[in-house]
Amino acid sequence: MNVEDVVQWANNSIFDQTGEHLTPLHEAILTGVWQRQKYPQIAKEFNCSESHVKKEAAKLWEKLREELGEDLNKYNFSSKVEKKHRVSNISHLHDSLLQIDNVICGQFIQTIKSSQTRSPFPPDSPQNKSQSPIIDLTDAPELPYFYDRTSELSTLKQWILQAHTRLITVYGLSGIGKSAIALKLIEQIQTEFDYIIWLSLTHTPALSTLQTELKQFFGRSQQPPLPTIIDYFRSSRCLVILDDVQNIFSSSQLAGQYLAGYEDYGKFFKQIATSSHQSCLILLSWEKPKEIANLEAENLSTRSLHLKGLGQQATEIFQQKGLVDEEKWSDLLALYQGHPSWLNIIAATILELFDGSVSRFLSDVNDLFLGDLEPILDSHLERLSGSEKKALYWLATQNESVDISRKATESELSQPEFWQAIQSLARRGLVEKVLVGGRSLFFLNPVFKAYIQCR
Repeated sequence: MNVEDVVQWANNSIFDQTGEHLTPLHEAILTGVWQRQKYPQIAKEFNCSESHVKKEAAKLWEKLREELGEDLNKYNFSSKVEKKHRVSNISHLHDSLLQIDNVICGQFIQTIKSSQTRSPFPPDSPQNKSQSPIIDLTDAPELPYFYDRTSELSTLKQWILQAHTRLITVYGLSGIGKSAIALKLIEQIQTEFDYIIWLSLTHTPALSTLQTELKQFFGRSQQPPLPTIIDYFRSSRCLVILDDVQNIFSSSQLAGQYLAGYEDYGKFFKQIATSSHQSCLILLSWEKPKEIANLEAENLSTRSLHLKGLGQQATEIFQQKGLVDEEKWSDLLALYQGHPSWLNIIAATILELFDGSVSRFLSDVNDLFLGDLEPILDSHLERLSGSEKKALYWLATQNESVDISRKATESELSQPEFWQAIQSLARRGLVEKVLVGGRSLFFLNPVFKAYIQCR
C-alpha cells in the first residue's frame, strides 16, 4: 500500500460522507504522516503554522472516525504493527483496519480497528500479546538522538516486567535524558501493555483535570466507562508516564514539597503504589517526591532511578559535532559529568570559538567554562530552600567529599537541619554520595560547585 492509495481512500471516504473532497492541506497531512513526517515539518512544507496543521488534522481524523463508525484513537502507536497487519487493499478493510494517524518522536503512530472487545486473557498470555496497544504520545517531546542507556533500561524493564513495580520515579537534572530513556523504554516494552499515555505537568494541571484526561483516554475503547483510574489500572494493563513532575512542587522549599492545592497528587501516587493492579505509573522529575522515599522505605512496589551522566558513549556527541583532538574527549567528558545536554552546549561553544579544537578549549583546566550553561544551572538553584543554599555554599568550599556525621559548623545550620538539607539536595541530584572505606561521603556536583564559586 502506498501513499496514493491512502489519499485516494480517504478522499473517497470523506466525499461519500460529506460530499466534499480532501483539501490540499488534508492531502499534505496524509502524505506527510505516511512518510513519517512530524506536524512541524508538514507545516513548514505547506507554509502554514503548526497549530493550523494540528487543528486541520484533528478535523480529518474525526471525519475518518465518523465514516468508519468506530471510535478510532488517533494516538495508537507501534512500529511493529505494520509488520503484523499487512493489508493489500485499504478499501476492503473490515475486521482489521490499518489507519495512518500521527508520527511522534520518529515512531509510526497507527490505529487498529477491532470489532471485538479487548482480550479477557491475562496480560502475559499469547492471545493478549497479539493485540495492538493504544498509545498517546502527544505530550512527549521530540528527541532526535538517544544515547546508550543499556544498564538503566535493563533495570527499568526488570522492575516493570518482572517485579511488577507499580510506581517508578526517574529523577535527575534537567536535560540528563529522563524523557529519552522513557521513550526508548516504551519502544521496547509497548507490546506488554494495553494502554500507554504520556502526559506533561508543565502547565500544572489540577489532579482532577489529569484524572479526567486519563479517563477519556482509557474510555475510548472501554464501554461503559469505569469510575476511577484504579479501576482502569485493574481491568487493563496501563502504562502512564507523567513528565515534568517538578512543576507541582514548590520553590524555596525542601525537595518534593507540593504547591498549595496540589497535595492530592501525593495521595494519588500513594494510592497507585499501594493498590492492587497490573499497571505502572512512571514519574519524570527534577526532584524526587517525598512520598516516593517513604514508600520505598516500606517496600511498597515503588522504585526510583537517579539518572546520572553518560559514560564513554557520550563521545558520540563529540563525533556528531565534529570536534577534534579525540585524545582530550575523556577530559571534556569528565569535566561536564557526562551530562548530554551540557556536552552538546559546550561542544557548540568549542566549534564557535575554537574551530572544534578540544585541546585549545581545555588549555586552562583550572577555570571551568560555563557560558550558556549558567541559566540552566540557575534554574535549579532558584528552587532551593534557605537551608539547602547554606549547605550548598558550604559544600562548595570543601576540597574533598565530606562525612556529614561531623558537624559542619561553618554552614550556620544545626546538625538536623544540615542533614535534612543534604538529603533534599541529594533528592534533587545536586549532591551525590560516594562510598569510601565503607563509609558514605557526600560531594557537590562539580559543575554546580564551579558555578557557585564563580558567583
